[in-house]
Amino acid sequence: MAKWTAKHEAPEPLEGPVVATVTGGTILWFGLFLVQLPFYGWFADRDQLWWVWTCAAGGFLGLIGIWYVRGREAALKRHAAAAVAARAERDGQAGSAGSADSGPGSAGSGPQA
Repeated sequence: MAKWTAKHEAPEPLEGPVVATVTGGTILWFGLFLVQLPFYGWFADRDQLWWVWTCAAGGFLGLIGIWYVRGREAALKRHAAAAVAARAERDGQAGSAGSADSGPGSAGSGPQA
């Protein structure tokens, strides 16, 4: 059997309001849990308590998800800020090196990248 290879490149991941989406989902899970609590006996009589506890688990896992995506968002912002700072530093050094040339025979008189 031949190994499968992709014919197309994978698309870039979609970026959006990730923190807001996960927070909204977490609120929804906790809301469903609270709505089902008054009917706990009804669920227990029919051996369907897993409905209630699934919503509670979704809410608590959502809290972990909020913590995770907030950390991810902060790391992406730190990385972008570091890249901008490195680019500015590199551009600043290239500009000062080009202006330090004293004439046509100086070492830095070649084309600049």
